[in-house]
Amino acid sequence: MAKPFHVEEVIARLQALLRRAGGWASPRLACGPVVLDTRAQTVHVGGRPVELTSFEYRILEHLMLRAGEVISKTELTERLYDQDFERDSNVIEVFVGRLRRKLDPDDRLQPIETLRGRGYRFALARTAD
Repeated sequence: MAKPFHVEEVIARLQALLRRAGGWASPRLACGPVVLDTRAQTVHVGGRPVELTSFEYRILEHLMLRAGEVISKTELTERLYDQDFERDSNVIEVFVGRLRRKLDPDDRLQPIETLRGRGYRFALARTAD
Protein backbone atom coordinates (compact mmCIF):
# COMPACT_ATOMS: atom_id res chain seq x y z
CA MET A 1 0.00 0.00 0.00
CA ALA A 2 1.46 3.33 -1.04
CA LYS A 3 1.79 6.24 1.37
CA PRO A 4 -0.04 8.42 2.12
CA PHE A 5 -3.04 6.19 2.66
CA HIS A 6 -6.52 6.69 4.05
CA VAL A 7 -7.50 4.88 7.24
CA GLU A 8 -10.81 3.84 5.66
CA GLU A 9 -8.93 2.01 2.91
CA VAL A 10 -6.76 0.16 5.42
CA ILE A 11 -9.86 -0.87 7.38
CA ALA A 12 -11.64 -2.05 4.21
CA ARG A 13 -8.63 -4.12 3.18
CA LEU A 14 -8.32 -5.67 6.65
CA GLN A 15 -12.02 -6.53 6.70
CA ALA A 16 -11.70 -8.19 3.29
CA LEU A 17 -8.73 -10.24 4.53
CA LEU A 18 -10.62 -11.28 7.65
CA ARG A 19 -13.68 -12.20 5.58
CA ARG A 20 -11.61 -14.39 3.28
CA ALA A 21 -9.78 -15.97 6.24
CA GLY A 22 -13.15 -16.79 7.78
CA GLY A 23 -14.31 -18.63 4.68
CA TRP A 24 -16.13 -15.71 3.04
CA ALA A 25 -14.50 -14.96 -0.32
CA SER A 26 -17.48 -12.95 -1.55
CA PRO A 27 -18.59 -9.56 -0.17
CA ARG A 28 -22.06 -11.10 0.19
CA LEU A 29 -22.78 -13.00 3.40
CA ALA A 30 -25.76 -15.33 3.20
CA CYS A 31 -27.25 -17.13 6.18
CA GLY A 32 -30.63 -18.60 5.37
CA PRO A 33 -32.85 -15.87 3.92
CA VAL A 34 -30.65 -13.08 5.35
CA VAL A 35 -28.19 -11.65 2.81
CA LEU A 36 -25.72 -8.94 3.81
CA ASP A 37 -23.62 -7.19 1.16
CA THR A 38 -20.49 -5.82 2.84
CA ARG A 39 -19.49 -3.76 -0.17
CA ALA A 40 -22.82 -1.95 -0.57
CA GLN A 41 -23.62 -2.26 3.17
CA THR A 42 -27.13 -3.47 2.44
CA VAL A 43 -29.26 -6.18 4.01
CA HIS A 44 -32.06 -8.20 2.41
CA VAL A 45 -34.32 -10.76 4.07
CA GLY A 46 -36.14 -13.03 1.67
CA GLY A 47 -35.38 -10.59 -1.13
CA ARG A 48 -36.83 -7.52 0.60
CA PRO A 49 -34.47 -4.70 1.63
CA VAL A 50 -34.10 -3.94 5.33
CA GLU A 51 -33.01 -0.48 6.52
CA LEU A 52 -30.54 -0.61 9.42
CA THR A 53 -28.69 2.01 11.41
CA SER A 54 -24.89 1.87 11.28
CA PHE A 55 -24.73 0.23 14.72
CA GLU A 56 -27.37 -2.37 13.82
CA TYR A 57 -25.51 -3.11 10.58
CA ARG A 58 -22.18 -3.56 12.39
CA ILE A 59 -23.73 -5.91 14.97
CA LEU A 60 -25.40 -7.99 12.25
CA GLU A 61 -22.22 -8.14 10.16
CA HIS A 62 -20.19 -9.31 13.16
CA LEU A 63 -22.77 -11.95 14.10
CA MET A 64 -23.06 -13.22 10.51
CA LEU A 65 -19.29 -13.39 10.02
CA ARG A 66 -19.20 -15.69 13.03
CA ALA A 67 -22.53 -17.48 12.48
CA GLY A 68 -23.07 -20.32 14.93
CA GLU A 69 -20.56 -18.93 17.46
CA VAL A 70 -21.48 -17.33 20.76
CA ILE A 71 -20.54 -13.64 20.80
CA SER A 72 -20.44 -11.98 24.20
CA LYS A 73 -22.06 -8.64 24.92
CA THR A 74 -18.59 -7.33 25.87
CA GLU A 75 -17.18 -8.34 22.48
CA LEU A 76 -20.03 -6.58 20.66
CA THR A 77 -19.54 -3.48 22.82
CA GLU A 78 -15.82 -3.42 22.05
CA ARG A 79 -16.57 -3.86 18.34
CA LEU A 80 -18.93 -0.87 18.34
CA TYR A 81 -17.41 1.61 20.76
CA ASP A 82 -14.19 3.05 22.11
CA GLN A 83 -12.65 1.50 25.21
CA ASP A 84 -14.13 4.17 27.50
CA PHE A 85 -17.75 3.17 26.80
CA GLU A 86 -19.82 2.23 29.86
CA ARG A 87 -20.01 -1.57 29.73
CA ASP A 88 -22.96 -1.88 32.11
CA SER A 89 -25.26 -0.10 29.67
CA ASN A 90 -28.11 -2.01 28.03
CA VAL A 91 -27.53 -0.38 24.63
CA ILE A 92 -26.48 -3.70 23.04
CA GLU A 93 -29.76 -5.32 24.14
CA VAL A 94 -31.66 -2.38 22.62
CA PHE A 95 -29.80 -2.67 19.29
CA VAL A 96 -30.28 -6.45 19.16
CA GLY A 97 -34.00 -6.04 19.95
CA ARG A 98 -34.43 -3.52 17.13
CA LEU A 99 -32.41 -5.71 14.79
CA ARG A 100 -34.63 -8.72 15.57
CA ARG A 101 -37.80 -6.72 14.84
CA LYS A 102 -36.38 -5.46 11.53
CA LEU A 103 -35.13 -8.88 10.39
CA ASP A 104 -38.29 -10.72 11.38
CA PRO A 105 -41.32 -8.49 12.00
CA ASP A 106 -43.67 -11.53 12.02
CA ASP A 107 -41.50 -13.40 14.57
CA ARG A 108 -41.25 -16.54 12.43
CA LEU A 109 -37.55 -16.64 11.58
CA GLN A 110 -35.67 -15.09 14.54
CA PRO A 111 -32.05 -15.66 13.53
CA ILE A 112 -30.48 -14.08 16.63
CA GLU A 113 -30.53 -16.22 19.77
CA THR A 114 -29.86 -14.90 23.26
CA LEU A 115 -27.85 -17.24 25.46
CA ARG A 116 -28.38 -16.03 29.02
CA GLY A 117 -25.17 -15.01 30.72
CA ARG A 118 -23.09 -15.84 27.62
CA GLY A 119 -24.14 -13.57 24.75
CA TYR A 120 -25.73 -13.85 21.32
CA ARG A 121 -25.55 -16.27 18.42
CA PHE A 122 -26.61 -15.93 14.80
CA ALA A 123 -28.41 -19.25 14.51
CA LEU A 124 -28.95 -19.52 10.75
CA ALA A 125 -26.45 -21.61 8.83
CA ARG A 126 -24.26 -20.11 6.14
CA THR A 127 -25.44 -20.78 2.63
CA ALA A 128 -23.50 -20.72 -0.62
CA ASP A 129 -23.79 -17.48 -2.53
